[in-house]
Amino acid sequence: MDANMSEMLGQSAWGTLTWILVGGVVLVLLVFFVFVLKYINLWVQAMMSNADVGMLELVGMHFRKVDSTTVVLSKIQLVKAGIHEITTNDLESHYLAGGRVPNVTRSMISANRAQIELDWIKACAIDLAGRDIIDAVNTSVNPKVIDCPSRESGKGTVDAVSKDGIQLRAKARVTVRTNIRQLIGGATEETIIARVGEAIVSAIGSVDTYKDVLENPDLITRAVSVKGLDAGTAFEILSIDIADVDVGENIGAKLQADQAEADKRRFQAEAEKRRAMAIALAAENRAKIEENRALVTLAEAEVPKAMADAFRQGNMGIMDYYRMKNIQADTGMRNSIGRDGGQSDSKS
Repeated sequence: MDANMSEMLGQSAWGTLTWILVGGVVLVLLVFFVFVLKYINLWVQAMMSNADVGMLELVGMHFRKVDSTTVVLSKIQLVKAGIHEITTNDLESHYLAGGRVPNVTRSMISANRAQIELDWIKACAIDLAGRDIIDAVNTSVNPKVIDCPSRESGKGTVDAVSKDGIQLRAKARVTVRTNIRQLIGGATEETIIARVGEAIVSAIGSVDTYKDVLENPDLITRAVSVKGLDAGTAFEILSIDIADVDVGENIGAKLQADQAEADKRRFQAEAEKRRAMAIALAAENRAKIEENRALVTLAEAEVPKAMADAFRQGNMGIMDYYRMKNIQADTGMRNSIGRDGGQSDSKS
């Protein structure tokens, strides 16, 4: 009885285990079937395009949180363009790094068709650096024109002054194409515009007269072209063309007029200073005259005292006094005659 019971329990355990195994296999097959239904279209599309993307790779993309549609379509585009060295793993790696896989794919196809040297690693680095890789490749194929000065700057012309003091206002157009090798770390369009503007100012400032520039605008172009303005930038300058040159103000004459006005104010200030010093000196002299007059008055006040002392001491007699008075009267008369004679001469 116990043996039969043990045999029945063993058969029950094996039956349960068998059902568990069968259920697990069915569940796995069901999950696999679900994934097959989900990715069958992509797998068939990749297989028909010789893109070499397996079903297990598609399932792995699902668990790695990779957009399988983006990766598969990019892979198909590369294969159809004749680029076979880029693997599915390369596309996944760039996607997981935060790159724009479709942009890099289209740029690789464009570069391959235009016979531009561009490998996958450099293209991914340019894309991860934030540069528009598609625009860079397109600019390498179709050069673009940059206005100098740029419209965003708010200035319409580059202003410079020739040696004769005349202001010239120039507009330039710079034709550039992207230098793929220096796109990472290379300077942008703003640097090109700044360098070209600086070279134009230098070229205009080196001519003797503004008429030379108006007669031959290519003087500016030749002077600017030899400077190597695209060094260290992400672009290669193909040509620099002067679009327009206008005559501005006579800066030299304006500066001379301003200098003359400044000199006039300086001379007026110096003259005013001298006038003030002269007025102060005249006032000081008048004060000295009044002081001397006061001293003379004091001295004259001492004369009667001295005469009185001379009388008391017997050093002066009455006749001496009268002779002195006669001399004073005679001197006063002569002074009066001299004054009257001077006035009559001036009236005549």
